[in-house]
Parts: sequence; structure tokens; C-alpha cells
Amino acid sequence: MLAGLLLAGGTALAQPSTYPRNGVYDQRPGLYAFTHATLYADYQTRLEDATLVIRDGKIEAVGPGAKVKIPAGAVVQDLKGKFVYPGFVDVYTAYGVPETKAPERRGRRDAGPQFDSQKAGAYDWNQAVHPEVNAADLFKVNADAAAAYRALGFGAVLTQQADGIMRGTGALVTLNTERKENEVILLDKAAAALSFDKGTSTQDYPGSLMGSIALLRQTYLDAAWNKRNPRREQNLSLQALTTQKTLPAIFQVRDKLSAIRADRVGDEAGVQYIIKGRGDEYQRLDELKATGATFVVPLDFPEAYNVEDVYDARRIPLEDLKHWELAPANAARLAQAGVPFAITAADLKDKKKFLPNLRKAGQYGLSETAALRALTDTPARLLRAQDQVGALRPGLVANFVVCSAHLLADDNVLLDNWVQGERYQLSTVPADYRGVYTLQIGKQPEGRFLIQGKPEAPELKIVPAAGDTIRGTLAVASDLTTIVFNPKDKIDKGKKPSTTPGAPAPGEGATRLSGYYAQEGRTFQGEGLLADGTPVKWVARRQEEATRAARLDTAKAKPAPALGALMYPFAAYGRAAMPAQTTTLIKNATVWTSETAGKLENTDVLLENGKISRVGKNLALPKGGRSIDGTGKHLAPGIIDEHSHLAISEGVNEGTQSVTSEVRIGDVIDPEDVGIYRDLAGGVVAAQLLHGSANPIGGSRR
Repeated sequence: MLAGLLLAGGTALAQPSTYPRNGVYDQRPGLYAFTHATLYADYQTRLEDATLVIRDGKIEAVGPGAKVKIPAGAVVQDLKGKFVYPGFVDVYTAYGVPETKAPERRGRRDAGPQFDSQKAGAYDWNQAVHPEVNAADLFKVNADAAAAYRALGFGAVLTQQADGIMRGTGALVTLNTERKENEVILLDKAAAALSFDKGTSTQDYPGSLMGSIALLRQTYLDAAWNKRNPRREQNLSLQALTTQKTLPAIFQVRDKLSAIRADRVGDEAGVQYIIKGRGDEYQRLDELKATGATFVVPLDFPEAYNVEDVYDARRIPLEDLKHWELAPANAARLAQAGVPFAITAADLKDKKKFLPNLRKAGQYGLSETAALRALTDTPARLLRAQDQVGALRPGLVANFVVCSAHLLADDNVLLDNWVQGERYQLSTVPADYRGVYTLQIGKQPEGRFLIQGKPEAPELKIVPAAGDTIRGTLAVASDLTTIVFNPKDKIDKGKKPSTTPGAPAPGEGATRLSGYYAQEGRTFQGEGLLADGTPVKWVARRQEEATRAARLDTAKAKPAPALGALMYPFAAYGRAAMPAQTTTLIKNATVWTSETAGKLENTDVLLENGKISRVGKNLALPKGGRSIDGTGKHLAPGIIDEHSHLAISEGVNEGTQSVTSEVRIGDVIDPEDVGIYRDLAGGVVAAQLLHGSANPIGGSRR
């Protein structure tokens, strides 16, 4: 809780600008006061009955309502019963930046390989390396795309041109579409962007994952050389890369193993990457935590597989089924392990699934505090923009979301998204009417009614002073209200209603109430007609707010799903836990030494710390070790495969050039390749992984 009032002075004058405006225009200071809200000043500071004051797109004051003075002339909005959160920040988008298209190769396409860059100017030799690109130079406000992100609660995003290996810089921009580019760009160079994907480059090199890694490594070395020798050449790309060394660097990867590979590249270059993953981080949590990286995780969960056909069901790999089961728990497991992360809407083909998937992540163990932190504070700090966005404090940009309920509540509706002090209405529901009301109709005894459901689709149940609960309908448009119910349409639990809700039963009439809703007093009132046509006046006063209502048929919270164990490796027949190295004594085996000692009968072999410790007879088992009876069995050295292409990811060769000595097989080993386990089953214990025969010098082996 904030101990006292947070207040920053401000004036009613419009902010100056170097951009002239032609004609008559209306520029007001945008002075608003929001009162009686449940407000989160940041992800861990909750204020009850709070007041928020904004002026000219910035936060002027925030604090407990009794301590914040509402300025004269402010437009006051009562948010009693509503929740206010800082606007969300997404650090991985391409908002407002044009999509890149691969250029045509010069000359005939069948003329041979393209060894050199076709980009004009003193830029890098490889088209996939273009750190000189700045998203701020390309950015243009896009109303449709901004509206799609605002509907999810985002108020600011990092946008980049997601093309190539070194992609240049991203810009932090707000999603305000009433202002021009010069006003919505908060940071023109907020972060550097990288990946292993060459993108739209038409150049042949690199043609493999190991080639992409080698190109990254060499470019860092080239930039260091260029900085030491500024007069030797003018390479604008390397100069740009040098200036970006101080920026946060966001590295986009395809999976958990590539995240580890990216971190190794960063370690060699002295750069700690922020890693934008694919949502499978839970599968290698310990290794990823050890990288020290902050992760940007999507909420793109797999759809349930159709397994009605038994033949189709057999074709679905176990690892795919396990990922479907466990992916929604990814964010929760990162939080529980203490791995810092931000949440992004990236990778979702249908952005409307973002909020439902966020709630689903909550059902799988992600707390509201962790979710809010990943949507506000963490992304703001990653971009070093916590003095502008990510919280509600005086001086920060007025980005905030107004919700009908708690962030992760199933019935929560995002009502408004304020961006730079501009209101964007997300829901047409004028208010959240849900709750318990007293109901006085004419001179009838006082009853009550309950409004449930969603704010945009309320459900009405009426409880007379005496009698059973009655089903009714409620319609509200611009605060004008219509309530219809049939006194005979009683709710019989477990049975379907005999009539349409709100419609009169055959031969009987319905009570019809019309009027309006008064926000200040939380009251419905007006006039109506009883079933027999008698005119009446009526009033309904809310006794309990929607979030605290003692609902007549309260549904129990859904229990967290029971999840299966992880597999190591994450594939069929994987272990439930990583195997531990154990001291082992193999007794009474026939041992083939493959040395001058030859074959030893009834001999013991002691293994300690992964090595052969002793060979002999009647060896003692160390405390805590395990014993294996080798009687009647033969023990021989494991087979060594001297030339193998086993477990090499995304290309055995960098076959685009004759000499590729810079690439390393060690960069691209896949420890989950099923071939490893098949080789082990055949007696192979070690293999030398080599390049193929595509070029005279293929690079270093592993």
C-alpha cells in the first residue's frame, strides 16, 4: 500500500511541439479524475477506494481517495466496483512496421549461388546482418493493428522489423491512434533484435543453423576489430552494432534448445540476451534458469487433438500430447522457479485468444501478481522504460486499463483502455450491474434480485418476499433499463424451465418494469405494469457489489488441473527425472579389457564419478553405492563411432561455401535426438560427429 499521497504538479497548458497544425483544432489539457477504484499502482501495490488524476496524457496524482485533491475543472469518473491496472507492455511485436519481402536476385535465378550482398551502400557483406535498420525510421501509426492490441489490455509495445539474424533496433511506442508518430514514440532505440533466422536474405550463406551461429559470432568479432581500426574501412552495419552494445538485446529462438545455444553465443560476445521463446521453457527449466536470461513467453497453447479415430490417435507423438497437457503451466513454472519473464501476445494467429489463455495460465498456477508483473513491470524494466510505463505513478504516461473484475477472473471484462490519456472504450456495457439488490415494486413486500453472468450478457433471478426464485430478463441500453419476468416462471433446480425465460406462460401475463440506472446510487428505478395491468413504481438498490455478492448459487472455483510428470528427454520412453550419477560395483563378470590383461574371469569393476575406479576380485562396495550382479555376463569397453552425423540440428553441412572452417558441430547438437538412445542400445557409448562431404573444409567437429 502507498503510505500517503503521491502528487506531481501540472498546468492546464498544452505541451509545446515543433510540428505545426493548420486550421482550427481543439487541444484541451485532458484533465480527468477517476475515483473510488480498486487500483494497482504497480504489480504489488493495491489501493482501495483510490483516486487517479491524469492531465495532458500523464499521471498527475494517485493515492487513497481521501488524500488526493481533485483539481478544479477535472472530468470526474466514478469507478466504484471496478479495477484499474497499469497498461500492459508487449516487448515483441511488429506493430506499425512494414513487412519485409525478399528482393529479386540480380540476373537469372539459375545463374548460380549468390555469394555477395546485393544491398547498396557501405553495409555488411551479408544481407541477413543489418543492425543499421531502425524500426523508428519505418514506423507508422496503424489504427486497426493498434485497436487489436488495445483490446488485449496493451498500451505500449516494442516494435521491430522481424527479419534477419541481426535485425537492428526496435522502438517503444504507445498504441494511441489520435496522435502522430512523433508523439507516440517513447524510445526510438529501445532494444536490439536478433535471431538465428536469415529471413528474406537472398544470399546463400548461411544455409544451416551452425552457419547462422558462426555468422553471429564472427560479426561480433568484426565489430570489435572495426572499432579498434576506425580508419581502415567504413562499415555502417558494424558501426551500428557497436552503438547497440549498450541496448537491451532480444533474441528470438525456435525452441528451448536454441535458447541455450543463443545464450552461449551471448556469453562469447559478452552480451546477456533477453530470450523470446516458444512456450516450451518448462521442459529444460534448470538449464534455462542457469543462463541468467529473462524470457519473453507467448501464450500460444496447442489445441486439443482429435483422437476419435484410433488410427489418427496412434500417429500423434507422445511429446505433442504432453506439450498440449503442460504448455498452459509454462508461465507458472517459470514463476515458481524464480525465472524472470515477460508475457507477449506474439505467435497467436488469433489475438482474441490472448486473454482466455492468460486466464487459463492462471488456472494452471500463475498468480495474478506474477501475471501482472510479467505484463507491466518486467517488460518496462527490460526496456529501461520504467520511468514511462509499467506502473501508475506521477510523471508516467497515463496508460491504464479499467476492468470489471480481477485481472484473471473468468468473468472479467476489459471496459476501457486509456493510452496517453486518451480513452478507448473496449466494452459497450455502460456499467457492471452484477450484484444483489433489494427490490420494491409498488406496495408489494420487499424482495430482492440477483444479477449474474457477464456484464455484457447479464442473467437475472428475482426472489420475492415469499416464494421461489423466479427467472427474468434484464436489458440495459445507455442506462435505460427493461426488466421482464413471469411470476409463475419459477426456477426448479435440475429441471429445464417450462417456458422461455421472461415470456408469459399460456393464459398468464408478465410483470414489465422500465426505467433507468443511476450510477451514483447504484440504483435501478422507474415505472412498470404488473401481470394484471396495474401500474406501479419500482426501485432496486444494490446491497452487495458484483465482486462481493453472495450469489444464490455460487459456483466453486475450479481446481487446478492435475498434470503428468515431465519426461527427460521430452519424448516417448523418457525418464520421469534426470538420471543421477551413482557409484556402481559390477561383480563377478567376464571382463574384456581390450589391453594386455586380456579377458578376466569372475572379476569386479567399480565405477565412481563417471570413471572406472578399480578392476579386481572381491572389491568392496562403497557406502551409498549400488551393486549389479554380472555373473554369467560379459563386460567390454563401449563402442566408439568414429564418423557419425548423429544428433546434428538443422543441417549437417554449411554447404553454401567451399571453406566454412568457422562453423562448429558443437553448436548444434540435439541431446534429445532419438538416434542417441538407439545407438546406446546397440553398445555405442561415444561418437565423433562430423560434417558431411559438401565442402573441402567443413568446420570443427564434435
